[in-house]
Amino acid sequence: MFIDTHAHLFYPNFNGEVEEVIDRALAAGVEKIIVPATDIASSSQATELADKHDCIYATVGVHPHDTKEWEDYLIKNLEDLASHKKVIAIGEIGLDYYYDFSPKDIQKVAFEAQINLAIHLNKPIVVHNRESNEDVMAMINKYYEKNLRAQFHCFAGSGNDARALIQMGHFISFTGNITHAKADNVRKVLGSVSLENLFLETDSPFMTPVPYRGKRNEPAYVKLVAEKVAEVHNTTIENVAKITTENANKFFGI
Repeated sequence: MFIDTHAHLFYPNFNGEVEEVIDRALAAGVEKIIVPATDIASSSQATELADKHDCIYATVGVHPHDTKEWEDYLIKNLEDLASHKKVIAIGEIGLDYYYDFSPKDIQKVAFEAQINLAIHLNKPIVVHNRESNEDVMAMINKYYEKNLRAQFHCFAGSGNDARALIQMGHFISFTGNITHAKADNVRKVLGSVSLENLFLETDSPFMTPVPYRGKRNEPAYVKLVAEKVAEVHNTTIENVAKITTENANKFFGI
């Protein structure tokens, strides 16, 4: 059985099909799906999905793209949302300098405020990092030995970054991009991370694996991610499923 630790099922391109998407995931052996929010509205949507479906868990947080209108009072809103029994982390949070939709200084303020909230609530965080690796690593290093636990989703750092994060007790996950033909560098990093430090994810509806690349991604395709992980690590998909599921269950407390 698999756990898809990152699937944005509240996105509009799932409208009217969420039930079918979940059914296909269950049929593919996906026992749990974690739905990470990107703003206050989607935090509510994620918790509503978790209320409705036994297999779904939620995270609440403000994505760096959406921090341009960040205000300190949003922390209280997130804290209230995080009291829901199936909210298991603060996320998706972090930094994104690729699109730069929000000013970098505001992204950093929001990122640090949400890290502090997670520590206060004793919940892990789900980290987004795109073209911002130096600042993300600097921020995370500030919290070494301060009870911070993090999932670095859609990992785009180096092997050295991965080793440093794992040494601090954090976890790494890769998406369907590990199946893409030109992703040799990503697969090299994947090969350097032991299964005991990995989660599975799809990042649905994005990062669709081969052979469905170019179409909407969905949690059922996490099996394709697991197959590639097994290939890179020269092991069985059953072993990948067992270890990554145990990792996620323990990390998120589900």
